Amino acid sequence: MKKIGIAMITLALIFGSGAIFGQKLKSGDLKVLKGQTTINLQYDYSAMAVGKFDTEAEYLKKGTDERNAKEAGTGDAWAAKWNTGKTEKYQPAFEEDFNKQAADCGISGKSDPSAKYTLIMHVTYVEQGVETVVMGTAKSASIDLSYDLVETSAPGKVIAVIAADGIKPKAEFKTSVGGVSVNKSAYDPTLRIGQCFESAGKQIGKFICKQLK
Repeated sequence: MKKIGIAMITLALIFGSGAIFGQKLKSGDLKVLKGQTTINLQYDYSAMAVGKFDTEAEYLKKGTDERNAKEAGTGDAWAAKWNTGKTEKYQPAFEEDFNKQAADCGISGKSDPSAKYTLIMHVTYVEQGVETVVMGTAKSASIDLSYDLVETSAPGKVIAVIAADGIKPKAEFKTSVGGVSVNKSAYDPTLRIGQCFESAGKQIGKFICKQLK
C-alpha cells in the first residue's frame, strides 16, 4: 500500500507540472491551438550536439576525414547520407506519428506557411547509439528536443516552449541471437535515430491533445 501511495503522489506531481510522456511545458500555454486544424512544422538543427561532439560540424568533419583517409570519397558519401537522413527519414517519421496522435484533437502537422501557428522543433542533442555483434544494442540511441510554438506571421513571438529530453526509439533493433546476426539494418544509425523521431512525434502529439482538453 505504501508503494502504491508513493506512485500515486509521483504521478500527481508529474501531471501537475505539465510533464506528460516525457514532455514538459516550460513556459506559455498551448490553448491557442484550440480550433486549429493545421500546424506548420519546422525543424532546426543549428545548435545540435552529436555524441561526444559539441557541434554537428565537428562530428561530420572527423567522420568525413577518417573515412576519406581510408578510402577516397567514402567520407563524403557518409556525410551526405547523414544530412539527407534529416529530410528523408527523421522528419517524415516524426510527422507520421505526430499526425496519428494529434488527429485525436483534430490537428495535423506539416510544412504549411499558411497555418496560423508554427511548431519549431530544435534538435539539441543526438546520441546515435552503439551496436555490437554479440550483445546487440550496447547503447541506445536518443535525442533531446525543444519546441517553440510561435505565430507563423510573427516567429519572434514565442507562445509556448516545450522540452523533451532523452527520447528513445519506439523499439530496439535486435542485432543478434547467440552471436548470430539477425538484423544487419541495426548497424545503420539513421534507422535508430529515425525511430527516436517516431517516438518524439507520438509523444508531442499526445501531449498537445492532452493540453487542449
